[in-house]
Amino acid sequence: MNNLLLAHTNSYHGFSLEEAIKGIAAAGFKHVELTAVKGWTEHVMPGMSDEELEGVKKLLSDYDITATGLSGHCNLLDAERLDDFRQNIELAAKLGCKYIVSSTGEAHFGGEETQSDDELIRNIKTLLPLLEKHGIVLVIETHGEVYGTGKSLYAITQKTGSELVGINFDTANCIYWGGIQPMEDIKTCVDGVKYVHLKDKLGSQQKGWNFPGTGNGDLPLREFIEYMSKNGYDGPYSVEIEYTEDYCMRDKDQPGDIDIANKEMADSYKYLKTVFG
Repeated sequence: MNNLLLAHTNSYHGFSLEEAIKGIAAAGFKHVELTAVKGWTEHVMPGMSDEELEGVKKLLSDYDITATGLSGHCNLLDAERLDDFRQNIELAAKLGCKYIVSSTGEAHFGGEETQSDDELIRNIKTLLPLLEKHGIVLVIETHGEVYGTGKSLYAITQKTGSELVGINFDTANCIYWGGIQPMEDIKTCVDGVKYVHLKDKLGSQQKGWNFPGTGNGDLPLREFIEYMSKNGYDGPYSVEIEYTEDYCMRDKDQPGDIDIANKEMADSYKYLKTVFG
């Protein structure tokens, strides 16, 4: 298996980008998914000056890290947010990212999500010229009450008619949002998946917020990866850790907070090395 292994900087929500990159590099990762989510994790943002962007590039270079993905969640059903997302695509291009991730609605603190398949498809199609210009793949994440499963996104992505649009399958979100196990959901959409958030989950409660390091939870991730390989998946696996709700949502100013994040990231890399070699 030659899939790229990424670490998602949203795993360091509440910490600085430098703290995130330092921990990710120490764990052993060489590729990252940077986070540009307005009002949540703003490690990079479209409003950055050229000087600030050069600083980000130098930071990555200093730690021998390549930016492969950008998490740029915007509500793709909101016409006003489409322009924001276009700016995120431009940001991804400036940082050399090959993938950009978005949910259909806001990832955090957004209003109630609505379902409008036709409108969603139309809006995504308006983004195609910019994606084509930069050669960036848009991957829609399994997230939210409406589009929280791979099955719900499969027809959407297929109807865009573009190889530059696919599914970002989150192995824990399909449970949390869709109430379906990943090994069941993936069989409905595997050939539409172009990106994976490899997120683990502890506990059987659907809405239980406990997402530890990859390999430290209860999900059959090794089985999932083997299934993906057998079905020809050659895209990235991006490790996302969201811990417990208390840890994720609190200000990261307590002694030892960064040590928790760094340990879970290191554990994730060690687990992936047992799977991928």
